[in-house]
Amino acid sequence: MASSPREGGKRPVVSPAAGRPRAASTASRYASADPREPISRGAGARQRVLQAALQVLDDDGLPGFTMEAVARRAGASKATLYRRWPTVGALMIDAMDATFQPFPVPDTGRVDADVAQLLTAFVTLLEHTPFPRLLAAFIDAAERDPALAALHADLTRRRREPLLVVLARARERGQLPPDLDPEVVTDLLTGPFFYRRFIAHRPIPPDLINNVITRVLTTPRHTAKQTNRPD
Repeated sequence: MASSPREGGKRPVVSPAAGRPRAASTASRYASADPREPISRGAGARQRVLQAALQVLDDDGLPGFTMEAVARRAGASKATLYRRWPTVGALMIDAMDATFQPFPVPDTGRVDADVAQLLTAFVTLLEHTPFPRLLAAFIDAAERDPALAALHADLTRRRREPLLVVLARARERGQLPPDLDPEVVTDLLTGPFFYRRFIAHRPIPPDLINNVITRVLTTPRHTAKQTNRPD
């Protein structure tokens, strides 16, 4: 793909805590509501319903995710929910979108360090929040509902944006080759973590982030050798 973007060919050293404050704050927002308290009026009412929606999805999965269940958990009426969200799918999308925001875009000047920050935050999200269970139910719902699938695709696109921006910047700085396809590289960088968590159900080893970055963003330089053939 390209020569190493790192100076001296060294692999990045990723701190296990890097990127975790963002994911931790996401988890805190998810867990902050007590479902036994009645929903209040005003600015906090919407967020309260969204938190209740994710709690229902986490506890009961897609079969139990209904307007009635969310209204009951939030201490609200179904009519209140329907005034804000016309369908249960719209409520699910809004809850996921509001709670699990895209990560901030790092800009250290080094593509390996920027990518490491984003992947570390992503791994923290996979390992220390309800996000994997919620996403699994969300994907299941999207497979059954074409309208929800389109909304899910848009939500996914926006969450890929930070990594796409990092790769595009690195390409402009000359750290990556000009013909690099950021969409494909984003798939290669994130795919191993999705596979381990959702398909293989295997733990994510601490060194996987560095290994993935090294193998995806680094390829050996091939020097073309010309041979002189006798006439």
